[in-house]
Amino acid sequence: MRRSLFSTTIHYLLLLLAIIVVGYPLLWMVTMAFKPYPEWTTVSGFTWFPKNPTLQNFEFIFYGRAEGLVVSLDRTIIGPLISSLVTSILGTFIAVTTGTLAAYAVTRFGVAQSLPLSVLQLRLFPPLAVMIPVMVMWAFIGAVDTWWGLSLIYGIVTLPFSFWLMKTFFDEIPIEIEEAALVEGCSYARIFWRITMPIVMPGLATCSLFIFILNWSDYLFALLLTQKEWVTLPVYMATLTSAMGGQMYGMKAALGVIAAIPPVVFGILIQKHLVRGLTFGALKQ
Repeated sequence: MRRSLFSTTIHYLLLLLAIIVVGYPLLWMVTMAFKPYPEWTTVSGFTWFPKNPTLQNFEFIFYGRAEGLVVSLDRTIIGPLISSLVTSILGTFIAVTTGTLAAYAVTRFGVAQSLPLSVLQLRLFPPLAVMIPVMVMWAFIGAVDTWWGLSLIYGIVTLPFSFWLMKTFFDEIPIEIEEAALVEGCSYARIFWRITMPIVMPGLATCSLFIFILNWSDYLFALLLTQKEWVTLPVYMATLTSAMGGQMYGMKAALGVIAAIPPVVFGILIQKHLVRGLTFGALKQ
């Protein structure tokens, strides 16, 4: 009895510690986003919550200027926000579609048995090791600073994650289900779309969210493959930091709050599939 009580206490203490570790940066970011300029400088001292809440920081990044501030921005958040949404969504679509089809072909038909390890090689090298040839190729085909060039590299880089995650989900589906449908006269395409995909939909949703977050938070590829037209939010945040001398914490916090919204909304939209997708096959006997 005492041992059980002790274990439960330790469990909840560790859970509380994890919540504090994860929640502290989020609390700091959200509260800092609504603080006026004097409250997020070292002059007035640190406060947990804003004494005079304001939307000044959001106004600054959306309009390039704000009342009470003498500085201004040449670029607002609108362009980078659209760039991040377009490239992240298209990159996720490319990776998930290609990875799903390839994983199903390998799992069910034994096509290209060496493909899993070949795909994995895309992640064995650090990004910096492959960026020089990628930049040369992208410059040759005119893909630098374009929406399709950045979307394509996002799809290629995250393809191994999509392939291996979906292969794991397909491996958990008993092949007897598809064989029974095949005996009843279903074609392979109909089996895939009408039987297999509805079963694996939770895994597909989980895979899509994971890859979207990877693309959404990418900094290196966007930094090296964009110049002016298709700058994404992470690159824009770095520009904001350097332009403001690293002192505009309120504006950066406001930008962080806005950047956190799309993944959260995406997660809410697929939440009915998310929990099942994270535990897919865990209870298989």
